[in-house]
Amino acid sequence: MTGSKLKPVIFVLWGLVAIAVLGLVWTTMGRDQGSSAVADTIGKGDYELVTSDGTAFTEESLKGTPSAVFFGFTYCPDICPTTIADVAKWQEVMEEEGHDLQAFFVTVDPERDTQEAMRDYVSWAPGVTGVTGSPEAVQEAIDDFRIYARKVELDGGGYTMDHSSAVLLFDENGTLFEPVGYGEGIERATDKLRRLFAS
Repeated sequence: MTGSKLKPVIFVLWGLVAIAVLGLVWTTMGRDQGSSAVADTIGKGDYELVTSDGTAFTEESLKGTPSAVFFGFTYCPDICPTTIADVAKWQEVMEEEGHDLQAFFVTVDPERDTQEAMRDYVSWAPGVTGVTGSPEAVQEAIDDFRIYARKVELDGGGYTMDHSSAVLLFDENGTLFEPVGYGEGIERATDKLRRLFAS
């Protein structure tokens, strides 16, 4: 095939490449915007729970100062107490740097986790506030925070709970900033918190 005959073929191929690239960019942008839109709804809703000190826990509770919110239950053998200890340490570090991080531990097991039980459970970590409510109200919060939680029956009776283990960080406007994964480590967690307070 001569050079003059190749030119139309080359133009067509470059046109197809350009269309493919534009399609990829459009798809990526659309997915990012969609993810951002979903993230902006996390923690937003009509849920109304009660804290271990007797105040209401609603969407408004996340406004005014950055917050850390995590879900669990008082019968949790390891993840929950470890996370409470981690969050309490983050609060100490942030306080030393002049920042106030409020923290909420929300139950996924309202059948057993009464207000008193939650108060006792977080009593050794004064900066962490327990949150509970009726099963219906807790389920609404679970849905609004996009949390996974499921009751698991145990052999011989009783049950435990499977649940999400990440800590959700919210900015002073109550908008999700970033999650901190379980076991992520204090250096990575406090780096995220510094970026949160600087945002």
